[in-house]
Amino acid sequence: MTKMNVESFNLDHTKVAAPYVRLAGVKEGANGDVIRKYDIRFKQPNKAYMEMPALHSIEHLMAENIRNHTDQVVDLSPMGCQTGFYLTMINHDDYEDVLAILEKTLQDVLNATEVPACNEVQCGWAANHSLEGAQELAKEMLAKRDEWAIVFS
Repeated sequence: MTKMNVESFNLDHTKVAAPYVRLAGVKEGANGDVIRKYDIRFKQPNKAYMEMPALHSIEHLMAENIRNHTDQVVDLSPMGCQTGFYLTMINHDDYEDVLAILEKTLQDVLNATEVPACNEVQCGWAANHSLEGAQELAKEMLAKRDEWAIVFS
């Protein structure tokens, strides 16, 4: 297979075993800052996916709440395939801490009573949300917490 520019296009999606959290890339800036990108996979590629209202809501909840647990988050973004998220962090190289931060963030999702920024002023598709769906995704991911470090089957 030809090597692609996009890291995830070089990943054999038939060999991974979701759910998992995988270091997907490291970049060093000119001034020494180090950016790490994590593949947070909720669903098994090409077998399952997150329904859009649930994905949209868990994105809002995680993006808002993860920043309560660390100031090193650059971004948390959904994958277009609807199977997971990319978490980008700066100057943070402790994988076990990333897992702990994610666990706390998913607990926040379970305890939420509303989806943050779920209105037409703050969201581009405010009608497309499901708090219950987001909480079900968080529950499923947390139930497999012991497996997050196991990427390949």
